[in-house]
Amino acid sequence: MKTCTIEDIQGRTDTRRIAIDKVGIKDILHPVRVRDKSGGEQHTVARFDMYVNLPHDFKGTHMSRFVEILNSHDREISIASFSTMLQEMLARLEAESGYIDMRFPYFIEKAAPVSGVRSLLDYQVSFIGEIDAQGCRTKVKIVVPVTSLCPCSKEISERGAHNQRSHVTVTAGTREFIWLEELIALVESEASSPVYGLLKRPDEKYVTEYAYDHPKFVEDMVRDVAARLDADPRIGAYTVESENFESIHNHSAYALIERVK
Repeated sequence: MKTCTIEDIQGRTDTRRIAIDKVGIKDILHPVRVRDKSGGEQHTVARFDMYVNLPHDFKGTHMSRFVEILNSHDREISIASFSTMLQEMLARLEAESGYIDMRFPYFIEKAAPVSGVRSLLDYQVSFIGEIDAQGCRTKVKIVVPVTSLCPCSKEISERGAHNQRSHVTVTAGTREFIWLEELIALVESEASSPVYGLLKRPDEKYVTEYAYDHPKFVEDMVRDVAARLDADPRIGAYTVESENFESIHNHSAYALIERVK
């Protein structure tokens, strides 16, 4: 039987002499398991972006190899396995730099503040890894929904104050391991109030009054979270962002602080 040889078109030489910074696959779904602080693990589904650089003389990269690398790790994917995956990408795709972004929902069981009724609340989490000649770097990114109450509204109003749901986003480069639950608790402790999946009437009363007693501008939010991150020796660098989805305006209020410690 005759063997048929199929040419590798992507392996041809390119003559345009233009390198590509990132090329690969984007938004591929894959099941993963993530350890949680309770001692168990969560089964969830993550979206992956996987890229490498492409030298100027290569026509294309081998897209199927990204999927092979992803599947070779089965479902045991974590911050710890990122370094291995990044190194595999560089070796298998003959690249000088690589990037992986893994995004997934993470659930924490929370007890309501008065009734104690328990419910799950979801948080958006990303693990981000980069590798190049300078080495491998990993970051964790969390989006934490909270309540913020406007200090100005409280000061000038005879009855009540406007509040809104806010998203506080922390992207942290860590020097040592830190639980997702710890980062989330750090952010929630600096909000006007945490949010919950389920509240009974006594809980709603408590949360409303608690937020009223802890007003925060968007500027207060990022400064207070940044102060906590500054004080944590496990955090080497961070970006903290807060977006308030205003209840009395058709725009958001926004603030950002970025630090390398």
